[in-house]
Amino acid sequence: MTGRPDRPNALVTGGNRGIGRAIATGLVARGFRVVIGVRDLEAGRMAADEIGAQAVRIDVARLDSIGAAVDKIGGVDVLVNNAGVLIDSSMLEDPGGFHMSVDVMFRGPFELIRACVPHMGAQGWGRIVNVSSSWGSFGEGLEGPGGYGVAKAALNALTKALPRDLPEGVKINAVDPGWVRTRMGGATAQRSPEQGAETALWLADLPEDGPTGRFFRDKLSVRW
Repeated sequence: MTGRPDRPNALVTGGNRGIGRAIATGLVARGFRVVIGVRDLEAGRMAADEIGAQAVRIDVARLDSIGAAVDKIGGVDVLVNNAGVLIDSSMLEDPGGFHMSVDVMFRGPFELIRACVPHMGAQGWGRIVNVSSSWGSFGEGLEGPGGYGVAKAALNALTKALPRDLPEGVKINAVDPGWVRTRMGGATAQRSPEQGAETALWLADLPEDGPTGRFFRDKLSVRW
């Protein structure tokens, strides 16, 4: 086992704007080689050029897209599952919206983890950060519109359960960035994208004795 690379490869899904872009920017500043995963490659390349990253086309709701993107990167050391959707409709009346929420914020991250872990395991080091939400917390009422909270709760459950199956040296944690001023969060939100990214950046480069299988807000453990 080789341990942490000198310049880890990081993949940030939905990294062209909002919290994802702030996380990608922060990782670049910390010396990571960063690839942002985007559905619109042209727009993604523009964003990547601005922050000193690269871009790869990826639709986390499509399994073939996930495999192709990971193969193109050639080994992901740090995976940040940030891509999300907010579909404000009844789960019963709009099952398509529910399935899309689950695909983007649970099934896609799970398949990305499966695709990235073999490389992480081979080198004995890897970090997985799942960008979640307080709306996915049973302890805080499991709120949010449509299937958003349900998908984030499933992502939280995966974060808590998966350490038992991960190779030695690979850590996984979830983060609640808070209410952030993004296209999804709106202009009246309390936090900047940079503030929302701080805990994710910490989790992306945890030391060997750092936590795993936990849920954090402002670097403090919070209720599932």
